[in-house]
Amino acid sequence: MPIEIKMPRLSDTMEQGTIVKWSVKPGQKIAAGDVIADIETDKATMELQTFEEGTVGELIVAEGQQVPIGTVIMTLAGADESPAPAKGAPSVSSGSGLPVTKQAVAPIAPTASTSTPTATASVATPTFADKQSNGHPTSHHGERVFASPLARKIAGESGVDLGAVTGTGPSGRIVRRDVEAAMAGSAGGATIGRAPASPSAREPAKISGLSAGAVPGIAMPPTAPLLAARKIALSNMRATIAKRLVQSKATIPHYQVTVAARMDALLTLRAQLNEQLGSLGGGQGVKLSVNDFIVRACALAMHQHPFVNARWIESTGASPGAQTSQPSIELLADVNIGVAIALPVDPATLAGGGLVVATLRNADRMGLRQISSETRRLSEKARTKGLSIDEMSDSTFTISNLGMFGVEHFTAIINPPNAAILAVGAAVEKAVVGKDAKSGEKKLLIGHEMQMTMSSDHRIVDGAMAAQYLATVKEFLEKPATLLV
Repeated sequence: MPIEIKMPRLSDTMEQGTIVKWSVKPGQKIAAGDVIADIETDKATMELQTFEEGTVGELIVAEGQQVPIGTVIMTLAGADESPAPAKGAPSVSSGSGLPVTKQAVAPIAPTASTSTPTATASVATPTFADKQSNGHPTSHHGERVFASPLARKIAGESGVDLGAVTGTGPSGRIVRRDVEAAMAGSAGGATIGRAPASPSAREPAKISGLSAGAVPGIAMPPTAPLLAARKIALSNMRATIAKRLVQSKATIPHYQVTVAARMDALLTLRAQLNEQLGSLGGGQGVKLSVNDFIVRACALAMHQHPFVNARWIESTGASPGAQTSQPSIELLADVNIGVAIALPVDPATLAGGGLVVATLRNADRMGLRQISSETRRLSEKARTKGLSIDEMSDSTFTISNLGMFGVEHFTAIINPPNAAILAVGAAVEKAVVGKDAKSGEKKLLIGHEMQMTMSSDHRIVDGAMAAQYLATVKEFLEKPATLLV
């Protein structure tokens, strides 16, 4: 009998998963430990490894399809069995009765290559009216052309042949700007396949101030790219983020406290350390960031302010007849700093994106060099292969840093079950009050200042506690030599 490979539970809260990409094909021989697919869970996209060996039989679930845990996603013939006739993964549109999160659309096959997303020139092409298949326009290769309703309407009114237009929308779909670019290219001298104008369409159509019946040879002004209205299906990760953050704001009494820290001493020390690390032989591969110092400062400050490194325990039901236990606060022994990592979005399909929190375990026992290398490793893995559940769990405090984007100040939502989250802005150069090195008199100087805003759970951390914790972190950052010991 063939071996059935089922959708596994890859996180403690996972209820369904999406096949992002198959890494095997029917008829391919695989061994235990081989990666067979990329699975999107409610927290991250992870590689799925097989614990069996044999030959791939049938890929039952299509790429982009979401199925519940325990669903058979592929079959595998044993080493002593002959695989069933090879079947590729079904298309997403095949009637599986399961929800679909991604749309599989065949790319448009242009008739001539082009280096820009404008209309493709053609010679003696069939007219638009002749290139129909079941009411849909087709390309010169007989394939269906995918276009938005507005693009089809404009093309029909102006006589532009959609089969000769290259789409720049999602999955190669033709959108309004592509048709308008084709019209502009035609007016500039390029020949685009046009349908004979019908009696009702003898008047030139006006689109965004451009006349479809413009005189050939006169260059028209280029049209600005237009946004296309669309709906984007939520990925598992996006759906989980939405659910958890709404729950966090609805159930945790947030409040914010902000402090500003002088960063000149830290920036000077960081530059010296990076210069020394860069001059060391053997390629240390370590370049300290400002965030590395912040992580260490926050971790060390927990020893003086243990309530920030805590979590809220709700009341638990007891046995019948016994009293229900009261809510409590659990002070945690381990200082595990979570670092928020933004995932990239595919600009073409708008897929991807999201936010994950990588955990630096026992960060109070890590030096700056170890914090830097571990943060970089987790960031690169999160953006490529995806983090494991162990690498995203058990954080006790979270840091969200938007300083690299030029953001000076923002507030963040607490990541349950943490008691607080720190929102870090950029170290901005500004006028600050300082003392003259010789006279000791106060005067205006040019220095760097960074704002930090901590959102806290008021059930655990009072306002004074938050202020005292941030004062300790500020002192570490303004006297950074203490972070080296």
